Amino acid sequence: MMAGANRANALRTRFLFWLVLLLSPYSSASGFDLNDQCPPSFALSSDNQCQLRNLYQLYDSLQGQGLGGLKTALPHHRDGFSPQQIDLGRLLFFDPVLSGNKDLSCANCHNPAKGFSDGMARSVGASGQLHPRSAPTLWNSAFLKSLLWDARADSLEQQALGPLFSELEMANTPEQLMANLNQVDAYPELFTQAFPNSEDAMVIANITTALTAFQSSLISLNSPYDRYAHGDSKALNPEQLEGLNVFRSFVARCSQCHTPPLFTNQQVAVIGTPEPEGMPRDIGAQATFGAERLRGGFKVPTLRNIALTAPYMHSGRFATLREATEFYTKGRGHAVPEGEELLLHWHISEPNLTPSELDRLVDFMGALSDESFMPEIPQQVPSGLLH
Repeated sequence: MMAGANRANALRTRFLFWLVLLLSPYSSASGFDLNDQCPPSFALSSDNQCQLRNLYQLYDSLQGQGLGGLKTALPHHRDGFSPQQIDLGRLLFFDPVLSGNKDLSCANCHNPAKGFSDGMARSVGASGQLHPRSAPTLWNSAFLKSLLWDARADSLEQQALGPLFSELEMANTPEQLMANLNQVDAYPELFTQAFPNSEDAMVIANITTALTAFQSSLISLNSPYDRYAHGDSKALNPEQLEGLNVFRSFVARCSQCHTPPLFTNQQVAVIGTPEPEGMPRDIGAQATFGAERLRGGFKVPTLRNIALTAPYMHSGRFATLREATEFYTKGRGHAVPEGEELLLHWHISEPNLTPSELDRLVDFMGALSDESFMPEIPQQVPSGLLH
């Protein structure tokens, strides 16, 4: 039933997309010029590179020490892209010209209005096929050392490349992608602006670099939690503060996997989440690493902006954050079907949290929301196709 609703929502979105396109007077690719200024939280260097700046850079303790100390440094991040590369990536991200049938942009599955996710349990690709997994948020992906639910991408470039040519996602081919871009008058000049030292600027490697540049600019580090961590004692209300104490406790142990300040330890964990009804076990990271012990294992997701990205888990199994939180207190392996063997992560225990403690955890996770550096959403894209 949920799959049918996902398909219906996707078809409705496609219909509205084409209706807007047909009624839009805009079809020219002219008038685009790339930004020469860095996004918020980035400083422009003398060699035209955007360098990330944040208060966590004042701390030298390593993420993962203890149970989530507040004044803890963030892991290594990607930056050093030019303002023009970031801005080109922004335009590409919202342009359906990247998909094989030109009706699906990156922003369809990573919608800024939905925490750079899509609000569906399982995403729908350009060909209408239902993806087996949900679309993860892109906020703070500059800090991730591996990407995608099964950790099969080890760089932002690889992560950007995969969906472009996946039949389940944007359903394009390298040849068709370049043909599509070459039909847009503005793109050759925009690529030249972004990659002035390239002999042939409009190539697939530069497409993924531009998408990486934009994705690495999606920084969310100014939530109420962050302000509290940096010394504002009133940034969290009493319920959120109580939730933080439960989150960091030796009983709940949430922070051992969702380690501040990134709120993920970037590891793969087998937690025994139930699959959607009628679906077989998704083996997850077992396929990536060829390791039986990782059967059913997935990357520990960041909790930043988690309140904005329902539904939850790799297949959107839980509709609310409260349901997802309650899963962890129902007992080790309670959702694993009888006769199925999974090597559950040792942190999955039986904390027996009270309903009040679960509510306070949800309150605290709501304090991890921050969209103050939301990028400007283009009203028009070079292809003339509206997202």
